[in-house]
Amino acid sequence: MSVSAPHFSKPRWLVPVILAYVVTIALYLVAVAQFYIPGKGFSYLISFGSKNETTRIAALRQLNYYVEPDSDGYDAQYYAQIAMDPTLRAPDLKNAIDSLPYRARRIFFSATAYVSGCGRPAWILQAYALQNVVCWLLLAGVLCHWFPPTSWGHFGRWLGVLASFGLCVSVRNALVDGPSLLLLALGAVAIERGRSWLGTAILGVSGLGKETNLLGAAALLRPEARTWAEWRRIVFQGILVGAPLFLWLIYLRQAAGPVADLGARNFDWPLVAFARKWAGVLPELMRAETWQSGIASAGAFWSLLMLVAVTVQFGFLVLRPQPQAPLWRIGISFAVLMLVLGDAVWEGFPGAASRVLLPLQLAFNVLVPGGRRWWLILVLGNLTMLNAPIALEPPSYDGCRLDGPGELLTATDGRQVRVRFESGWYDVEHQRQHYWRWSQGDAVLRIDNPHAFPVEARLRCTVRGAEARTLRILDGSGAVRWQGAIAKAPIEIEGLAIHLLPGENRLRFVTDKPPVHLTNDDPRLLAFYVKDCSVDVQRTAAP
Repeated sequence: MSVSAPHFSKPRWLVPVILAYVVTIALYLVAVAQFYIPGKGFSYLISFGSKNETTRIAALRQLNYYVEPDSDGYDAQYYAQIAMDPTLRAPDLKNAIDSLPYRARRIFFSATAYVSGCGRPAWILQAYALQNVVCWLLLAGVLCHWFPPTSWGHFGRWLGVLASFGLCVSVRNALVDGPSLLLLALGAVAIERGRSWLGTAILGVSGLGKETNLLGAAALLRPEARTWAEWRRIVFQGILVGAPLFLWLIYLRQAAGPVADLGARNFDWPLVAFARKWAGVLPELMRAETWQSGIASAGAFWSLLMLVAVTVQFGFLVLRPQPQAPLWRIGISFAVLMLVLGDAVWEGFPGAASRVLLPLQLAFNVLVPGGRRWWLILVLGNLTMLNAPIALEPPSYDGCRLDGPGELLTATDGRQVRVRFESGWYDVEHQRQHYWRWSQGDAVLRIDNPHAFPVEARLRCTVRGAEARTLRILDGSGAVRWQGAIAKAPIEIEGLAIHLLPGENRLRFVTDKPPVHLTNDDPRLLAFYVKDCSVDVQRTAAP
């Protein structure tokens, strides 16, 4: 069957559709820009967890980066540390990474971050955080090979890939899935254009980004091959695709030990974990409690959308085979992978399967024929677009913004000014662009000055009491820097001058009354909150 479905035709580009593409990209950049935290860059995207702070490599610990409080963090925190030394020679890597042989197999994007960051830890960190952003933009361009802006149908398919939950969560958590999809797409384009050797090289590199990308070698199979010479070429190209990863594994075994780790619970018997996911989601949807907070907070609902989407994608590729199409051959390979994915990939709300199976999403969107009778199938296969807003929800910082000139925020050795809610605080809360932390009573705000000299800064925030009380802010010497009566009406603290000595500086927030229950629905004892806190480092100070 030919790969030329109706939506592959190339009529003239339409100006309204072009504008839709441009607006989508602009909205994406605006969404990503909200993840920038002054003084910490885009490190929010990497999802460092506070529970792993003490084991991180020395090159990272001296940097100022966002840390999620009371969290284990997520996968990118390991790949970002490998990026600090992709040769794996740093002695503290083994203790910092949960499974170095498993994580280091995916070395390519750690290595590209190292090169992009010119070997400088602060730059490497930001390069790793932003790789997904750049790859998303490049993928938006590559997808125009299949979806040029010639119709609204093309725009819907293009958007279905770029706004899928799997791709959005890859950007949000700086994971390898989005960049890996870009490499697979580039390989498929090269093969479709008859440049199979270039496609072989791209697919070989992609295996170093994520080992499941080796399934992309299926694109090199040609059903029309008849002679031994043609099959020898296909086999040789397949060997070349696997060669980079094979050679890297030899090095990895010497540098990090046995490389047989496939990841805990990543695989299972065919359809077993998939069935368990369905069996867990459907009863959850029947519970009234699931819907009490509305659909937006019903994780089971988001899981249902994901399950319906991947099931439709799987069914389409299986029931409508198109072996002449390189993307179908890639897609059906990932459809087979879907059957054996384990609980670790399916569990959670909605789960990691939507990003692991991104090549299935791409193949589906390209291969579904045009025409109204396919409209419903196309919609069902792209349902995870409804999940995208929760993946790209802007950050709440960690309760305090950091501003100031770069030369004051970062010392010559790469260490940065850091602000931490050290003790006496609850987790950060946020609503749109506002963020706040309630205190449990007296609390401490710690500010680390990495310079060998003192600096002057100003603290700005809004304070509010759970009830009428007095609040005092004391510096490290015990001197009162601010004092006032607070109640349920917020009070602005504008430009409180603070003198930051080299090293650790602490501001103590002291109140004269114990915490109370604010509402019957909130079990916490609350004293006061600090909202929209910011520290503006302004200039050096006299010793």
